[in-house]
Amino acid sequence: MISPDKSQQNIASDIESLARQSLGSSCYPIYQRVAKILVERGFRDGVLVDVGCGNGSLWSVIGDRFQKYLGVDAVQYAGLPKQIEITVADLNASPIPLPEGLADVVCSVETIEHLENPRAFIRELVRLTKPGGLVIVTTPNQLSLLSKLTFVLKDQFNAFQEAPGLYPAHITALLAIDLYRIAAECQLANIQISYSNFGRIPFTPWNYPQKLGFGGKMFSDNVLLSGIKPQISD
Repeated sequence: MISPDKSQQNIASDIESLARQSLGSSCYPIYQRVAKILVERGFRDGVLVDVGCGNGSLWSVIGDRFQKYLGVDAVQYAGLPKQIEITVADLNASPIPLPEGLADVVCSVETIEHLENPRAFIRELVRLTKPGGLVIVTTPNQLSLLSKLTFVLKDQFNAFQEAPGLYPAHITALLAIDLYRIAAECQLANIQISYSNFGRIPFTPWNYPQKLGFGGKMFSDNVLLSGIKPQISD
């Protein structure tokens, strides 16, 4: 019989192993889209919490907009910028060990698909956000042409395929409507769905040429949710 301590050690080891397989980064166009949302929504200065911060790639794009940049992840990756104050935490466990209402902006880029309970996770992101603050979540887009064709031909979403040699850490596939519903359940306001406008041409190694205007739901590999935490009324 495996002791509780040994079992917990194995779980922690599995979490760290899966986290490290992601290499701690996503594609640059997603970070650019997050930056664009911040500009469109008028958010800068104050505190940003990057949940699932990986190796800090998002910081290189938006870090100069904020006075304080906090990162949370299952592991601390080598090369993490020294400007990021890191908290190591199991994101499948609640609560994230940071105070309520800490951040002006809470971002989570390509993290929710790795987790067991997306509703509990977004509730935690909202908890960390100040009233009037912004929550941004990104995840693979299951309704892209690539994902739909993969589903028709293989009965699997493209970013969630299971086969030898494929990336194994994506476990929760969400549609844009799922993100919207969860955000509404969490009482977020001014909810917006947008897309990375960057995607791979089905069954090729090439991406759609952005200069020709490919983008939106059909031609984007990733979908983004953003919403405002309401101010506390008297």
